[in-house]
Amino acid sequence: MDRCYPKLPVVAVSAAVMANGRLLLVKRAHEPGQGQWSLPGGVLELGETLGAGLIREVREETGLLVEPGLLLGVFENILRDGEDRVSYHYILIDYLARAAGGVLAVGSDALEVAWVPLDRVRAYPLTPETGRVVELVREGGYAVG
Repeated sequence: MDRCYPKLPVVAVSAAVMANGRLLLVKRAHEPGQGQWSLPGGVLELGETLGAGLIREVREETGLLVEPGLLLGVFENILRDGEDRVSYHYILIDYLARAAGGVLAVGSDALEVAWVPLDRVRAYPLTPETGRVVELVREGGYAVG
């Protein structure tokens, strides 16, 4: 499936993984958003459930095993080039998740990984979608996890 200039929207999942008032962030290695910080996640594979895709993607990027929890929201990320053609179109399905094992490590599609105190997350250059999810997490009081 072509992610750049796709024929159809691309479905992706990501996780707001919370532990002791900290949020797990990854620095993106690829476009869109290369060099920015976001939630761990990625594109769903054909035949894969949302939960299974979330677990796989978080493990690939961070080395951690997670348990998916509450659905936080569904977002769109549509980017256009200078000729107004759609260069990226993602449907992003974001979940709250809990770390359940593994060892934190930089994996595929990430330049860095970090546990960031929720009150310091805004100091990082975030993708726009990550900023929206951080606000949902704060408003919902999920930082306790």
